[in-house]
Amino acid sequence: MASPGPTTAARPRLVEGRGELSGAVAQALRSGGPPVYAAGSVAEADPWGEDLQLALCLLYELHYRGFDGVEDEREWDPDLLRLRQAMEARFLHALRTELSDGPRSVEDAFAPLLLEPVDLSGSLSHHLETDGELWQLREYAALRSLYHLKEADPHVWVVPRLTGRAKAAMAAIEYDEFGAGRADRVHARLFADLMTDLDLDPTYGRYLDQAPAVLLATVNAMSLFGLHRALRGALVGHFACLEVTSSPGSRRMARAMRRCAAGPAAERFYAEHVEADAVHEQVVRHDVIGGLLADEPALEADIAFGCAATVLLEDRLATHLRETWRQGHSALRTPLERRRAPQA
Repeated sequence: MASPGPTTAARPRLVEGRGELSGAVAQALRSGGPPVYAAGSVAEADPWGEDLQLALCLLYELHYRGFDGVEDEREWDPDLLRLRQAMEARFLHALRTELSDGPRSVEDAFAPLLLEPVDLSGSLSHHLETDGELWQLREYAALRSLYHLKEADPHVWVVPRLTGRAKAAMAAIEYDEFGAGRADRVHARLFADLMTDLDLDPTYGRYLDQAPAVLLATVNAMSLFGLHRALRGALVGHFACLEVTSSPGSRRMARAMRRCAAGPAAERFYAEHVEADAVHEQVVRHDVIGGLLADEPALEADIAFGCAATVLLEDRLATHLRETWRQGHSALRTPLERRRAPQA
């Protein structure tokens, strides 16, 4: 039987901090008071580290479902927003520094993504398709659940910031992402069913505590871009990058799920994206990006930055997964429970 999916209003459990900043956020959310941290803590924090990335993730989640036991009003708490702004600036500066020699035009950013590389040895989906094991597919799904159980939600924020052709095209793509009017076809629901096939818990936010910073950064970036009107170009670039690269990667992932006998729902999720995202790629490049550039040509460098930042973050995650798996270790902060044996 298919899982009920992320269709209830249940909120995730608030996790423990991983350092001064995330600990301060977690304590503030539990107590209802302001976050308490030392002056200079943000400036000294590793922008890629567990502490800052978890702290950002906790604060961003207030704009989605929030946390069990945390009042909705904390979403706009000025003390929390002040801390979030400082950490966002640290994270955004790190991204821009890493990409200081990155592309400045849409053509330069997207051209390398439009052709399948001859050498796929660095591709994570290729590894999973050809050599991946079921336990690796389960870890990958657990990590990706932090986005896929709210798939497309961060990108909706850009719709009211677009006009004309770009707005209409973006809304059309999002309509597909949200099931084209059918709750059973919402992509978040399809991913919950994939998790059930893999004997994972499809509860929203269930694997937050086990997700390392390198995964949190991929989710935080889209929230960062989505929540700021000034970064609307970056969000469009980020979304377009996901759509352009999704179809070939999803094809490989569908084969990986089939080869490892993960289950029909696990295979279906990726098979759905092979067809849908092949169409979305054309719409997002020609109508969303094309429409936005026609309206606001000054945003081209921001669109290129959003695409390049997505590639950077995904490459960092893929490297982490390949290296830890090659050593025979779990890529999660704590390993998953063993898969239950099927009942006779």
